[in-house]
Amino acid sequence: MRGCAGELVIVNRSRDKAKGMATDMGYGAPLSSTTGVTDGDYSDLAGAALVMITVGVNEKTGGATDRKDPLGRLRLLDKNAEVYREVIPLISAAAPDAVLLVVTDPPDPLAYLTRELAGHDRVLSTGTLLDSLRFRLHLARKLKVAPADMEAQVLGEHGTSQIFHWSAARVASLPIADALEQSGLHDDDFRTEIESDVRYANITIIEGIGASQYGIGMVCARIAEIVLRDERAVVPIGVYNSNLRVTLSLPSVVGRNGCLQVLNPPLSNDERIGLEKCVETLRKAQERIR
Repeated sequence: MRGCAGELVIVNRSRDKAKGMATDMGYGAPLSSTTGVTDGDYSDLAGAALVMITVGVNEKTGGATDRKDPLGRLRLLDKNAEVYREVIPLISAAAPDAVLLVVTDPPDPLAYLTRELAGHDRVLSTGTLLDSLRFRLHLARKLKVAPADMEAQVLGEHGTSQIFHWSAARVASLPIADALEQSGLHDDDFRTEIESDVRYANITIIEGIGASQYGIGMVCARIAEIVLRDERAVVPIGVYNSNLRVTLSLPSVVGRNGCLQVLNPPLSNDERIGLEKCVETLRKAQERIR
């Protein structure tokens, strides 16, 4: 619908399902003047600039819907790693020059695995971009301002160990602490509630409609724009960090070849400690699937 792609090819292990989806979406294609939608096989990915990978079990099917479970989405890792070991070589063989975007949960360790299987660094995970949008939305609702005027990011893992970058959160240029004070809100209670709303937003959605679909779909569309238009936009997105030896989200410059640069934001002491714990969580997850 955004018109950023000339051709969209849908691949599924069931060709009938891929054809049904392509047919359904294709009927709306006339509203997007540049995009054609077809179903295909892996070979039809030849020449693709970007391949989004969404295959695998979701949170509801995989039993990752308990707010008290410290593993969260990581409970899906072993099963989905098996699936990725099967499909990534097929994708890489068909589209060796494509940027690979991992959407399947848990996206960060799966992106780490994808990078190893594909043998290149043009691998992204959707990371904490959706979490950051949720963070902005909940902040904006509490402060009664437009979400577009919020600057707030979630860093680290798309999961329970994620870090809320409160020290850099702003309403326009106003630090969040000042905005809270001027709005008469208590800082500690405010932060606890916001973090819970964002951290478990996926479970709230699953309880309502069975799976998180629309928000992540819009995030994927936005990432497609950034890559295909070589925008060099700065977003919190999952990329492999050679210094930390994990795939996680930090503000990153993204363009046609994937991540072009990772920016290291200043962190408070609590945020730094939290990020270290997050890195350790991701390292342990990566070790499980090596």
